Amino acid sequence: MATEYDLVILGGGTGGYVAAIRASQLGLKTAIVEKGKLGGTCLHAGCIPSKALLRSAEVYATTKRSEEFGVVTSGVELNFLKVQERKQGIIDQLHKGVQHLMKQGKIDVYAGLGRILGPSIFSPMCGTISVEMNNGEENEMLLPKNVIVATGSRPRSLPGLDIDGQLVLTSDEALELESLPKSIIIVGGGVIGIEWASMLSDFGVEVTVLEYADRILPTEDREISKEMQRVMKKKGVNIVTNAKVLPETLEKAETVTIKAEYKNEEKTFTADKLLVSVGRQANVEGIGLENTDIKVVKGYIETNDVFQTKESHIYAIGDVIGGLQLAHVASHEGIVAVEHIANENPDPIDYSLVSKCVYSTPEVASVGYTEDEAKEKGLDVKIGKFPFKAIGKALVFGESDGFVKLVVDSKTDDLLGVHMIGPHVTDMISEAGLARVLDATPWEISHTIHPHPTLSEAIGEAALAVYGKSIHS
Repeated sequence: MATEYDLVILGGGTGGYVAAIRASQLGLKTAIVEKGKLGGTCLHAGCIPSKALLRSAEVYATTKRSEEFGVVTSGVELNFLKVQERKQGIIDQLHKGVQHLMKQGKIDVYAGLGRILGPSIFSPMCGTISVEMNNGEENEMLLPKNVIVATGSRPRSLPGLDIDGQLVLTSDEALELESLPKSIIIVGGGVIGIEWASMLSDFGVEVTVLEYADRILPTEDREISKEMQRVMKKKGVNIVTNAKVLPETLEKAETVTIKAEYKNEEKTFTADKLLVSVGRQANVEGIGLENTDIKVVKGYIETNDVFQTKESHIYAIGDVIGGLQLAHVASHEGIVAVEHIANENPDPIDYSLVSKCVYSTPEVASVGYTEDEAKEKGLDVKIGKFPFKAIGKALVFGESDGFVKLVVDSKTDDLLGVHMIGPHVTDMISEAGLARVLDATPWEISHTIHPHPTLSEAIGEAALAVYGKSIHS
């Protein structure tokens, strides 16, 4: 017997389960089809496990320099298996929480692979969903009025650079390491690559980053990239930009050797392992898109601003549609899609208001346009910058690298972008995000009294710096 639903969601990652919760709140009979575990990549192979490892790396690195704080230690050792146990404990706790939320919302969860079949007399608009159950039982047939595709993404590799899970890894395999290598080559200096470079360096691994672009973190403000490269080099990370990796030169024995074109010549790099971090590709295969009129462009599902596909009753959200591949973005896309299904007339998402974070040490956080982007739009900009080295709390904390930078329209005084690199800036960016949403000016930010001593004082000082009035510079 087939089961009827108002909404069936393919994928139980962050975007999928948040959409399901919102649908439940709106009274829609909802089901999730998930072939893995609820929580998806973010919970099990991305955001949460990587940040757990980064925290352990931060504690280890801080402990090794504890004498700077007047704390004398001896015999400090890293137990990487305990690090992994802690990571898994956090994942398990959060996974139970998501499962509880599904039960609380009376959301049915099908453990298996869901495929969209052609229209049937029972479901002429959306088509039937066939679920190949993980337990080997007979396929479940679901009859939805609406469908949301939230199947996420997986690590991308370079053509010819085969992932073996032993010597050549993606972040998926790296998260499951039972021991740390002595050295590693990271191909890609984007967000994920830099987080891994920071983490592994803090764990004591010799790290080399090979980045094809002319700078690491190429989507961030240019000054942020420059400061991150400076700090990473100070930590001992070897960063090579303008490096074109040559997959055909890969050699594997007890170590990994690969060549890259650099300054018009080939240079050889050798390490115990190689981590490929060159982005992610959407999971669009095997879910029945060929049975629909859904359009896939450059590997991503095409949608409108409320996330409808070419099939008006089938929506798509999250990594599978490209754009900003961030968990918090997927969640809000899911909410917009569900509210549109429920005729709530949601506002489309303004992606220029979305905050982005890099959880390395130091951290990076940003919202809005970079200085280069603003200038490319023909805007005349003025800049306000303030360094953390002039902030008392940063000195107390023992991390004073970095700065806060505001990009402002010279003519209108509109806040165009905020860019931060330094301690705990991922916890501070929401103030800037709210300022962007409320269309606040630097004058208004500067008149927000920031408590002393806090790291957030840097935001107020940077806002004053726009007008040449910062106090402590």
